[in-house]
Amino acid sequence: MSIRDIIEGKKEWRAHVARIKALPRDYQIVYKEIQKYLFKVGPVELTDWMGGLSGIIDLFEEGAALGKGVLEVTGSDVAAFCDDLIKNLKT
Repeated sequence: MSIRDIIEGKKEWRAHVARIKALPRDYQIVYKEIQKYLFKVGPVELTDWMGGLSGIIDLFEEGAALGKGVLEVTGSDVAAFCDDLIKNLKT
């Protein structure tokens, strides 16, 4: 991995974090819990992580824009929501 790759990765992560901070508070809390869960049992490859995490933020941004509560987006069982996201990925 080159220094350029590291810098690009950091830029992507910072942009990712900025998107999370722009979400309503309840979405941020659930996102952080999802992130913790996925870090424990989630996909092995980083590309799967970033794609999955960005996809969750896309979904959350859309739900927030529609005025939905976060549990309307994920369902009441957030762990089941996570399991469904990673069911076809190598963990």
